[in-house]
Amino acid sequence: MRGLTYAQGLSTVCVEARCPNRGECYDAGTATFLILGDRCTRNCTFCAVQHGVPQPVHPDEPVLVADAVVRLGLRHVVVTSVTRDDLPDGGAKVFAATIRALRKRSPSSVIEVLIPDFQGSKEALECVIDAGPDVIGHNLETVARLYPRVRNGASYARSIRLLRFVGETAPNILSKSGIMVGLGESKAELSKLFDDLVAARCRVLTIGQYLQPTRGHHPVERYLPPEEFAELRHMALNAGMIEVAAGPLVRSSYKAGEIFLLVGSPRSLLPADEDRSDSV
Repeated sequence: MRGLTYAQGLSTVCVEARCPNRGECYDAGTATFLILGDRCTRNCTFCAVQHGVPQPVHPDEPVLVADAVVRLGLRHVVVTSVTRDDLPDGGAKVFAATIRALRKRSPSSVIEVLIPDFQGSKEALECVIDAGPDVIGHNLETVARLYPRVRNGASYARSIRLLRFVGETAPNILSKSGIMVGLGESKAELSKLFDDLVAARCRVLTIGQYLQPTRGHHPVERYLPPEEFAELRHMALNAGMIEVAAGPLVRSSYKAGEIFLLVGSPRSLLPADEDRSDSV
């Protein structure tokens, strides 16, 4: 993995975010690439990814990602990024170029993108949708009350609007989100979050335990036992989510390929009068 990513100038969120599931995902033929560099323009207090002044975008990044996917033989590829508020489109064109390069070089691979909020730009989001990924994910990360403490620079309402736009304008693309627990949220707040996601037509959710990357990051308020993750999964499913992966070590891309196969074609989840795939 390192030889085909970091040695070629690419990054993976698997390494940058210190994901505990790297070996399992690599063995299953799944990896998550980090595009637009490895430095984020925001400084979320939960995140292990470096922040600061980012480097210029590598012009060959989309092709390098596609080449790595072919060499690794990945069946399901996830592409995410740092947040690039310094770019006019937030990096949307690079996401689109990467999707198209993957379609060309590895047409049988399922393409999942985990995108930032693009500062609410509808045009940037449309650019990614038009490239035609199979899955568009955008993480809420936590409940609305904790955003000022945990996600400075982000907006809960803006993220919900993004997911709703995907759900309403691109029903043939599977929409997905992810959250962490153990940051100080209440069960009532989580229930409201589940309802908000369902109202936004988000279909898949991952729920994992927040683990403090370093002493300088946001502290863990509570470690949830496994049975509470099972309870949260049932709460989200009862609210109307199609599939939920929940557990202490679950992360945004955990078992991404298996979940996609389990859920099936997003088009099959819609009533006939809601299949508006020609509008994308």
